[in-house]
Amino acid sequence: MSIYNPPTLQELAMQGLLRNEALAISSLDCIPIMLFPPLFEEAFKGRHTKILKAMVAAWPFPCLSVGVLMKTLEVETLQAVLDGIDMLLTQKARPRWKIQVLDLRNVHQDFWDVWTGITKGVHSEDSGREKQLVKSLHTYALWQPLKVVTDLSLCFHLQEHQTCLLQWAQQRKGTVQLCCVKIEISDFPVETIREVLDIFRPHYIEELELFTRKVLSFLGHFAPFLGQMRNLRKFHLSLNDLVMDREALDKCLYKFLTQFSKLNCLQHLYLNGVYFSSDNMKQLCRCLKTPLESLSITQCPLSQSHLKHLSRCPKLYQLKQLDLSGILLFASLPTGLRVLLENVADTLQTLELEHCSLEDSHLSVLLPALSQCSQLTRVNFCDNPFSRSALKGLLQCMATLNQLAVELYPAPQECYDHLRNILVDRFAQLCPELLDTVMAQRQPKKIAFATTICLECRHHCVYDMKTILCQCWQ
Repeated sequence: MSIYNPPTLQELAMQGLLRNEALAISSLDCIPIMLFPPLFEEAFKGRHTKILKAMVAAWPFPCLSVGVLMKTLEVETLQAVLDGIDMLLTQKARPRWKIQVLDLRNVHQDFWDVWTGITKGVHSEDSGREKQLVKSLHTYALWQPLKVVTDLSLCFHLQEHQTCLLQWAQQRKGTVQLCCVKIEISDFPVETIREVLDIFRPHYIEELELFTRKVLSFLGHFAPFLGQMRNLRKFHLSLNDLVMDREALDKCLYKFLTQFSKLNCLQHLYLNGVYFSSDNMKQLCRCLKTPLESLSITQCPLSQSHLKHLSRCPKLYQLKQLDLSGILLFASLPTGLRVLLENVADTLQTLELEHCSLEDSHLSVLLPALSQCSQLTRVNFCDNPFSRSALKGLLQCMATLNQLAVELYPAPQECYDHLRNILVDRFAQLCPELLDTVMAQRQPKKIAFATTICLECRHHCVYDMKTILCQCWQ
């Protein structure tokens, strides 16, 4: 038997208003204030552009967050919202309780209630920081022009909705302040970036992700823009270009890294595929102005000299996350990495050393430092050629760290034949034995052993309390 759930009076009222645009627009001055958010949401979903335009101009809360509603960005709907802002700007007097901040970011859905002042549970990881941002924006709004907050993803060329927003903001630079909090740039023309940042004011950018295949031509021109991002907290740089002229690359990177001396708020730094010379690594460490919480240097070779510079950098001594995956360790004895681990032993929570060419001799150097990292919650040593004996020593070391919640280890070398084929029976035998090494001292929460990737099916064999073979062995 089906259960009939009749619509509520509020739902019936909103349906009636949406069917009659003229009535809805004329009623905005008298409808209950708490009806605005649900009515706006239904109008947005139904693409009632005339109602949207009028509701933006009459919005009774300090902030309006529409980014959470933009599952698919449509220029017509965005234009209606911007037209509503234009209506508001034409008013001679703008009461303090009217909209002050328009947020176009696609933030967590619960955040919709925060912006309107309705208090419900906010469950996103960044909710605390978002609430603080809301508070600061509310204070800011009492004495500043209307502010439009957004994120930008610039990949190859401008999309239609981005062109719409940028042209609108360009024409209203004197009355509207456009702020980009997070920007992603992937193989985007530097000339267009210059025009975009002229509209956005780079010092409001908090997160930046850069990917380029044209290292020399891009980084050299982008360096001055990076130096203007004084409030940058998180920076990702990913390079994918086999530059043959190493001298030219070193000079280009040196110029780019110099800009780090102007980044006074940087906390999280992620560098992928950046081939450092020893001098450039030294320059990076010298130019860091604030203690980092996260450092990721991946997919590049690191020598003893590189590791030495990292170990001597005081701005890295409070790291919580360290990721050196795929660094192709070119050091007979990684004493620099050992010293770095010793320096961050009191704060380090996650350590990623996957596919680092670590061998038994390297591991023996690192174990004393690893044993001191009492705050570790996650470690990843996968895809390193450890013998069964060395791996057992590592597990005995890790077994003393009671905060560990996730542990990922490679299968021992004894699980392969001389052609690097997986010996399934040996894998199924040795992994449980190694697990017993940990369980003798504590009960692991999540622990797994994985083979190198199978060249046929591109999957791993994994032991996670049970043996899971790749597709070739199933």
